[in-house]
Amino acid sequence: MKFLLFLTLNVNKNSSMKSIKTKIFDELKEGEIISPNHPEIKQLRASSYKTISLIQKLNLSSDPEEHLMLLREITGKYIDRSVAIFPPIYINNGTNLEIGKNVFINFDCTFLALGGIIIEDDVLIGPKVSILSEGHPLNPQQRHSLIPQEIIIKRNVWIGANSTLLSGITIGENAVIAAGSVVTKDVPANTLVAGTPAKKIKRIEDEI
Repeated sequence: MKFLLFLTLNVNKNSSMKSIKTKIFDELKEGEIISPNHPEIKQLRASSYKTISLIQKLNLSSDPEEHLMLLREITGKYIDRSVAIFPPIYINNGTNLEIGKNVFINFDCTFLALGGIIIEDDVLIGPKVSILSEGHPLNPQQRHSLIPQEIIIKRNVWIGANSTLLSGITIGENAVIAAGSVVTKDVPANTLVAGTPAKKIKRIEDEI
């Protein structure tokens, strides 16, 4: 009887902790501004520091299986065996990060993922790419608040080396981001963009 009571209390405690943690991450995913006085800011920071600890382990490993195991723990989601990472990689928090199948992430990429990053199947991400789903208000009085805006990278996108994707954008299917670009707006499917800020260079046609 005592064991059952202990088990029940622990289940309820764990469920409560999960619901507290989930609430702030749901707010982030929905694009709600998070103030530095948010009642769950401590849970957010604790989750991020846990992610940083796991990232350090991943970056010291040369074992692809361990990379996947740690990435699954970081995101709390299943990561397909077809996903490949060349460390180092930097992720501030993996709770709102989703990675599809056959994704390749090259050396030295940075994902600020609190606002939500969705990477669909067959995406290629070059070295030193930054994907930043977070920002701050221009108003100095609100500067320490966090503005989350989801980034969606559709199937078969190629993101060139040293590019930066800013919050709140969608990269359309088959699009290409030229190396060194800063993407501030949505990119249509089958389009090559380049520059700072990135602009359309041409439409990508099927080539035989």
